[in-house]
Amino acid sequence: MKQAIVLSLAVLLVPALAAQQGGRDSVRQRPDSAEAAQLRSRIEDRFNQRLQESLKLSADQSTKLKATQEKFGTQRRALMQQQQDRRRALDDQMQPGVAANPDSVNKLIAGMQSGRAQMLKLEQDQDNEMSRYLTPVQRARYQTMREGFMRRVTEMRDRRPGMGARGYQGGGRGGGGRRGRI
Repeated sequence: MKQAIVLSLAVLLVPALAAQQGGRDSVRQRPDSAEAAQLRSRIEDRFNQRLQESLKLSADQSTKLKATQEKFGTQRRALMQQQQDRRRALDDQMQPGVAANPDSVNKLIAGMQSGRAQMLKLEQDQDNEMSRYLTPVQRARYQTMREGFMRRVTEMRDRRPGMGARGYQGGGRGGGGRRGRI
């Protein structure tokens, strides 16, 4: 358990350290580093081990679950990045003392709502795929474990140096600023 938490923290800190070294714009535009990808892979492997033990998965179920997680994880990360970009753009529009463009703000809000709907659809599609090889009890336990893991990741992200309660880095906008990158 401690190893999984340490690895989670490492994945969260890699982008923060890169931001300190290269500035926030370089972090915003560059894809995940090889190091971050390796850390993410190690965390996913450990989480999969815990899933296998806790859900008592057969070898076939474990293989199928890993494939599902990879498939939907890639899509989920892309959607999360799009949402983060929209939030950043909305933050830029809402700077104090600068008139926001109502059309841009409206499009960004609509895009964020659409992104939330896409994320919900993705979750439903993933659950539907898992229903083909996991029992309802295994799926429920999977969801509980995943939610707990995501809650811990969020808590660790929020405790990162320079981050506020909602994942903002200080940027001089009334204590707000840019959101942190995962």
